Amino acid sequence: MSLGASIVWLVLGLVLLGWGGDWLVRGATRIATFLGISPLVIGLTVVAFGTSAPELAVSVMACSQGETDLAIGNVVGSNLFNTFFILGAAALIVPLAIERRMIRFDVPFMVMLTISAYAMVWDGELSRFEGLGLLTALLLYLFLLGRATRQARRGEASRSDDAASSPSATPVTWQAMLAALGILVVGLVLLLAGSNSIVAGAVGLARRAGLSELLIGATIIAAGTSLPEVAASLVAAAKGQRDLAVGNVVGSNILNIGCVLAICAGVSPSAIPVTAQSLHVDLPIVVASAVVCWPIVISKASVGRAEGALLLAGYVFYMTLQVMYAIGSPWAEPTAYYSVRFALPGLTVALCLFAGFEVMRDRSRRRAEVTASDSPSAE
Repeated sequence: MSLGASIVWLVLGLVLLGWGGDWLVRGATRIATFLGISPLVIGLTVVAFGTSAPELAVSVMACSQGETDLAIGNVVGSNLFNTFFILGAAALIVPLAIERRMIRFDVPFMVMLTISAYAMVWDGELSRFEGLGLLTALLLYLFLLGRATRQARRGEASRSDDAASSPSATPVTWQAMLAALGILVVGLVLLLAGSNSIVAGAVGLARRAGLSELLIGATIIAAGTSLPEVAASLVAAAKGQRDLAVGNVVGSNILNIGCVLAICAGVSPSAIPVTAQSLHVDLPIVVASAVVCWPIVISKASVGRAEGALLLAGYVFYMTLQVMYAIGSPWAEPTAYYSVRFALPGLTVALCLFAGFEVMRDRSRRRAEVTASDSPSAE
């Protein structure tokens, strides 16, 4: 591919991503409004399924052809990109408030599923039976999410019986719902087309620059298949749909493990082997990125700009490590060893302690407010 063609593909992809992200957020917001479902649930399900389509297509095709390293690397790189880059960049745009149910259920489930997947591959491979276990966990998550959504809707309906007869309440027609669904589908198609265009252009530029195939796969392909999540989350954050932005990231991470990795294990001719680098470097960083999310969101129930900068720094570190491995740097092994065994666990423990301190301080402040409100005041 020529230099001019690569640049054209890149520019076209960026334009399509911008349009697709805007249409996707508009369609998802309308559907959530029509159905009385929170944008968080839409982000965790519909948007997450749609934006995870590139990871599913690339990984399943790679596994069916025996290229299992590419499939594992794509899932690992995409989850790290989602957590470190997308969540961090969205938090820099606007601090992201986190719903209580996400703190109590969705993020802990993402952490548990990530740790479970790491435990399954500890023996150096992922079997079809283990993939079935991951898929079963995903189905259980979707069932619990659906049940919680139905309970929330019944609660809202019981609290708004009087509002139902209000003249301002307008029924939703099937034409309006179909139009909203069409907007969402068009947004997804534009996102997928834009991501493919950017990947094609970036790979063309990288090859003209003389970069190795390993470095291209570890950076451009993993990031390229996550571009729909980037566009959807950043546009949602810019438009004030913070629940949609966070839900897209968490839902995509859960789907990458519970759906993409599980299906890969099913279509692979044999058990998926896991390389020593993935087992001892990449996967521990994925686990750390998931675990770190929980203390970050539980402290003040938000992801602020400082936490966003910390997440982005984590992605810069991971990409630097990948480049060091790709060019054969002698510092790659010691850097990975001390980071995985000391720096990451220390940072995780420090964040957990800080989150616990913030939660205790918040509870003490609320108790003090309750006590002050209950005490007799001068009239």
